[in-house]
Amino acid sequence: MSDLVGQHAHDDAVRRLRASYGSIPDGSPVRLAKRTTNLFRPRDASDAPGLDVSGLGGVISVDIDAATGVATADVQGMCTYEDLVAVTLARGFMPYVVPQLRTITLGGAVTGLGIEATSFRHGLPHESVLEMDVFTGAGEVVTCSREEHSDLFLAFPNSYGTLGYATRIRIPLEKVPGWVRLRHLRFDDPASAAAAISRIVGERSHDGVRVDAIDGTAFSPGEIYLTLAEMTDEPQAVSDYTGQQIYYRSVRERSSDALTAHDYLWRWDTDWFWCSGAFGAQNPTLRRLWPRNRRRSDVYQKMVGLDTRYGLAHRLDRLKRNGVEKRERVIQDIEVPVDRLAEFLAWFDAEVGMRPVWLCPLRLREPDGPGSATRWPLYPLEPGTTYVNVGFWGTVAVPADAPAGMVNRRVEEKVHALGGHKSLYSEAFYDAETFADLYNVPHLTEVKAVYDPKDRLTGLYEKAVKRR
Repeated sequence: MSDLVGQHAHDDAVRRLRASYGSIPDGSPVRLAKRTTNLFRPRDASDAPGLDVSGLGGVISVDIDAATGVATADVQGMCTYEDLVAVTLARGFMPYVVPQLRTITLGGAVTGLGIEATSFRHGLPHESVLEMDVFTGAGEVVTCSREEHSDLFLAFPNSYGTLGYATRIRIPLEKVPGWVRLRHLRFDDPASAAAAISRIVGERSHDGVRVDAIDGTAFSPGEIYLTLAEMTDEPQAVSDYTGQQIYYRSVRERSSDALTAHDYLWRWDTDWFWCSGAFGAQNPTLRRLWPRNRRRSDVYQKMVGLDTRYGLAHRLDRLKRNGVEKRERVIQDIEVPVDRLAEFLAWFDAEVGMRPVWLCPLRLREPDGPGSATRWPLYPLEPGTTYVNVGFWGTVAVPADAPAGMVNRRVEEKVHALGGHKSLYSEAFYDAETFADLYNVPHLTEVKAVYDPKDRLTGLYEKAVKRR
């Protein structure tokens, strides 16, 4: 099919990547020449040339065994999930885990972690990777897997480019039906919701119906919904949340629903969960005027980038509040064990107060049954434990004289105290010693010395906390 890049074009792209590496002066940081990002942490500017990844944004090949139905795909590292899913859905398959936003890349989800509603079955995206080609800080392409260069393979997740960049990733694919039936279950308190999550994840069913995916939306301390998804080949009368209707509002308005498989995968992208409201995109009049193809997360992300660059909202907020208060950006995803979820949400409501928040259960993938999970050294989740990702994205009022990151620091402290972890796609404020302990920097340093002996790639603490 013409939607595949093919091996020859991929090889040409890798050659260009190698050539661009050679043009970066010694001592200059090695970075991607990439205009878009799904990260929410600023970094210092650099005028050094970047790595040319312009030809690494597609699917190289898809292999489907006619006898067994087993399918795999070789995917370039900068391929967005939007483009990846377009190729695989046309063949009746999908990646095991498809993060919520269209322009997240497969390489980004593997090196920076990703999650979605199938993560209680399949773990995080990196857990199903079969093999990778990594362009290292030494300017070499290293093929790695659990058997070959396993030190690089296992340390790559949560390394955020400190060990290199994936140019090719081989992943398995899952057969996907055409439709998805949804059930929205309401709970009146976090403890009841947490108990239900634990039970449903363990049984993979609810009221005798299979659960293929599960996530949740907490609108207030007393209004929490779990959305259970069942994939089906039975044709359904489906809803459309790419027009005037808004998906997250439907969660509290309907007890059941149905979507096409395609629209289910991107149900959160159209309104960037609920964050599109900050741009007026949920106003009925403005929404009619807003082009449908511009209602998507990357458009809102660009608008945030412009505001960050010029600081317009910050200046207007200072005038409005007359120097008494300011707003702190709190954009984080954290994971806590399910038996600590109620405690975290109670603390969060009292100390942060942001709503809604997103809930997504996950467990380390056990491909061969209980006890077969892999430990990933830079993000040490415990095998056999159900965690719940809590996502919260917005701003909160803080005193005008509040120190930088006051609320974010409190979140970090609480998550740590509850035995949880925090993703590093957004701002972090840990001191160096705590960060090294939480994210196993000593191990990362050992692996980095092998594959980046001249230390061309920026370190993890320097990237995540010092914004380099």
